[in-house]
Amino acid sequence: MSGNMNLTLKVWRQKNKDDRGKFETYPVQHISPDMSFLEMFDVLNERLINEGKDPVAFDHDCREGICGMCSMFINGRPHGPLQGVTTCQLHMRSFRNGDTIVVEPWRATAFPVIKDLAVDRSAFDRVISAGGFISVNTGNAQDANSIPVPKDDADAAFAAATCIGCGACVAACKNASAMLFVSAKVSQFALLPQGQAERQERVLSMVAQMDAEGFGSCTNTGACEAECPKGISLSNIARMNRDYIGAQLSTQKA
Repeated sequence: MSGNMNLTLKVWRQKNKDDRGKFETYPVQHISPDMSFLEMFDVLNERLINEGKDPVAFDHDCREGICGMCSMFINGRPHGPLQGVTTCQLHMRSFRNGDTIVVEPWRATAFPVIKDLAVDRSAFDRVISAGGFISVNTGNAQDANSIPVPKDDADAAFAAATCIGCGACVAACKNASAMLFVSAKVSQFALLPQGQAERQERVLSMVAQMDAEGFGSCTNTGACEAECPKGISLSNIARMNRDYIGAQLSTQKA
């Protein structure tokens, strides 16, 4: 067992959104530094099940850093201590033997706790449904290669589209704002010719739905960009604000 780690986990346990919840302390032993954070939780849960106890509920799917499901608040930071890394990509070698690790769910009114570390992020789905798409009539689509797009615009659209919708921006923000997420989803279309027909309607509808879901306002602290595992830029928020104001003015003139 040379090189293995003994750790103390303080994990948030909550039966449902109406339960008050509390931290429970669990010692975990003989953890390999090469384990991922989620594998370490698998070891804990196997032990809890063998002891006849309720395992810790947490979200996960791809375990490859591309789906955004592994939303854990670790020692005060979304996804843990590393920059540009999701929880499933975090390895135990990022911690030291004997460490105490505090693990919580995302904290936001719009993300009610389902159980323990799993939260309901369907608010993001409803924001996307409000306008995060391009309507296409039936028939053959125009060949994308025949539509000239400036390289800078194409790069910026692709960078915005890398948002995985994990919600780290909301968890990091003191106001639980979803502006970085929404602005990325607005920008990925606003920068391309295919997105122009619905550009004004899109930004108005998605911002309205964001507000209706109960997300907070943006006060430009930059915590969202700093903690985003995909490095989504604050410039997307500035673009969305410009589009939103322009769409409002156009609607008023009409």
